[in-house]
Amino acid sequence: MPPDITHASFCNGIRYKHLVLIDTLARTRNMHAAATLMNLTQPALSKMLRDVEDQFGFPFFERLPRSMPPTELGDYVVRFAQNALADSQQFVSQVNRLRSGGHGHLRVGGIFASTAQVLPQAIAAIKARYPLLSIEVIEQSSDHLLIMLEQHKLDIMIGRFTDERFRALFDFHPLEPETFSLVVNKSHPLNDDTSITPAALSDWPWVLYPVGTPIRDRLEQAFNLAGIPIPSDSVETTSMPVFLQLLQSAPMIAVLPRTMIVESLSNGLVKELPCPLALSPLEYGVLTRKDKPLSGAARLFVDMLVEGARRRRGEQGERDD
Repeated sequence: MPPDITHASFCNGIRYKHLVLIDTLARTRNMHAAATLMNLTQPALSKMLRDVEDQFGFPFFERLPRSMPPTELGDYVVRFAQNALADSQQFVSQVNRLRSGGHGHLRVGGIFASTAQVLPQAIAAIKARYPLLSIEVIEQSSDHLLIMLEQHKLDIMIGRFTDERFRALFDFHPLEPETFSLVVNKSHPLNDDTSITPAALSDWPWVLYPVGTPIRDRLEQAFNLAGIPIPSDSVETTSMPVFLQLLQSAPMIAVLPRTMIVESLSNGLVKELPCPLALSPLEYGVLTRKDKPLSGAARLFVDMLVEGARRRRGEQGERDD
């Protein structure tokens, strides 16, 4: 029995051209056809095959009159060659993507307010630099996104803490406050009321965020401070299209992040009411895992989000002046 093959001798002797030969011959099972595909003479291909078989100490293919099927050990070598060539093709494709501006894959979760302006601006900025970067955006409430970030289903999250236990797991980079607007449709009777009281708000049906979301918590606090209960005639949803459709189809009231309704306010789909409730803004930011360093693309994306927030604050300050 020939001596065992050492890893060092394998690495020193095997070449990718040998792997191509093994794969091509396994597919064609014919020396002449394999030589033609590899643009070699048949004697040159035959010598290359003998050389690599000698390194292993056993034949890879049977020499039959009309065919060259793999031997039992050869079949194992063929599978290795095909897997190695597939991996090398993937490697080459990824290198070309990186050279052409690709930068891997980024999974980002964002609360609804962030997807109106914050996320799109950062995505446009990073895609200008890395056009082949693949970005997946998941829009959800903070409580759902926190679980996804904990389960490594997200690289980055834009939102806020809803449970204190997550503060030990995630770093928080503040972005900007989220202001709220009290809105109805353009034909709602409250549009004619110049002095709306909290009690008047509870007389109408509402569209609310679900229990446990930060906006719902803030609204419940505002109703408690006003001494009135949360309206029982209500529909709960996190879907912005559902919010707008319900507001259009019935005399309902909603409290929504202002960034999400700027366009609807400008085109008259909804009207903003003077709000008698104490609804202070909620700050949100970028959350990342403490136990896993960010990729280069993810770090750059966080930097762009923070810089975008800083720039918007500056522009808002100039308008206020």
